[in-house]
Amino acid sequence: MPSYSSTFAAASGDGYELNMGRWSRQLAGAFLDHAGCGDGEHMLDVGCGTGHLAAAVLARTHAATVRGVDLAAVYVDYAGRQYADPRLVFDVGDACALPYPDRHFDRVLSLLALHFVPRPHAAIAEMRRVAKPGAVVAAAVWDARGGFVANRMFFDTAAALDPKAGERRAKNLTRPMTRPGELVTAWRDAGFVDVDETVLQIRMEYACFDDYWAPYLGQDGPGAEYVGTLQAPERQQLEQAVRAAYLDGEPDGPRSYAALAWSVKGTAP
Repeated sequence: MPSYSSTFAAASGDGYELNMGRWSRQLAGAFLDHAGCGDGEHMLDVGCGTGHLAAAVLARTHAATVRGVDLAAVYVDYAGRQYADPRLVFDVGDACALPYPDRHFDRVLSLLALHFVPRPHAAIAEMRRVAKPGAVVAAAVWDARGGFVANRMFFDTAAALDPKAGERRAKNLTRPMTRPGELVTAWRDAGFVDVDETVLQIRMEYACFDDYWAPYLGQDGPGAEYVGTLQAPERQQLEQAVRAAYLDGEPDGPRSYAALAWSVKGTAP
């Protein structure tokens, strides 16, 4: 995967589902409440992952077509096998060079993707380019520093054990578009009108510590990417420390963590 277009470690569709897909499926509804979707539209989902936002649009509307695009071919392949609706098509493509004509879509959306694009302003410009005049263009990203509790718990614990994890935490908490006001400012700078920002909230529900820890043993996402650099003793030490943080003085079992995302929408001129 070209580093200039994505910093998200992508290995398998199943890995993404465990790491983030189960949460993007949940967040998609709240995002569409803000971004909207309508019957008869031709819609684009930029950074579609395993396809949950695109599928949520079809569940809500009689959209004419929904196109999902993602740089990770493994995710596109996975999404294509999950959804058989002929109106839904998934493509491999770069958010910074979308493979679609100018002024082509009635609505352009992006869920949990822009903060992994090193040149997000280029991706936002592309989203505007492919949007018809009057089309709604919207995006949502995690509030990584202030509202992503489950993720913070992992990286805060890791940083206490390893300075290199501290460097990764700093990178993770300062990803593009995740600071307060950053996303809405980018939308206004891109020339969108009627710009509106809100905060979305879901709960991340885990059955037990093993359910929480499983994504970090895979190959998808920043946390798993870091764990993959550790030797067995370091990995065991980290697991024990994160387990203690998860248990938090109580027996193992279900835990529920708040997760906030910034959401912005605007209209293409």
